[in-house]
Amino acid sequence: MRDVALKFQLNGKPVEIECEAEETLAEVLRNQLNLNGTKISCEVQVCGACTVLVNDLPVSACTYLAYEAQGKSVTTIEGLEKPDGTLHPIQQAFIDDFAFQCGFCTPGMIMSAKALLDENPTPSREEIIHHMDGNICRCTGYVPIVAAIERAAQTMSGGKK
Repeated sequence: MRDVALKFQLNGKPVEIECEAEETLAEVLRNQLNLNGTKISCEVQVCGACTVLVNDLPVSACTYLAYEAQGKSVTTIEGLEKPDGTLHPIQQAFIDDFAFQCGFCTPGMIMSAKALLDENPTPSREEIIHHMDGNICRCTGYVPIVAAIERAAQTMSGGKK
């Protein structure tokens, strides 16, 4: 039995669904809305694989209850691509810098990087490393991830550093 009526903006479009009070945002995104880019891994807010933006701030969707999104704006990895198929500069930078291997952590990494670059368009390498501290990758060794975020920052700021 679904007991919570939920209305929010998802990737720029209004959504109305019903969910159970204990369902997480990650569960609703994946199981009801078929947005599987948000990964579920640790389920305790440690790895960052489930990172989405709620009102432009990064949250761990694995512990964020879906009803908390009521009236808010939620952005997932699927919401970054433009309607014409053009990737967001951060997505493109991850491809260009080979900043992924298995790809499981990549959506969460990109969403965390987006939150950083929205707040600080020209972060230092140290600021990138500090901000990305909550996102774990078991494959890449982080060097290409940091390079991709630096590339995206440069692209998004028009080459200014």
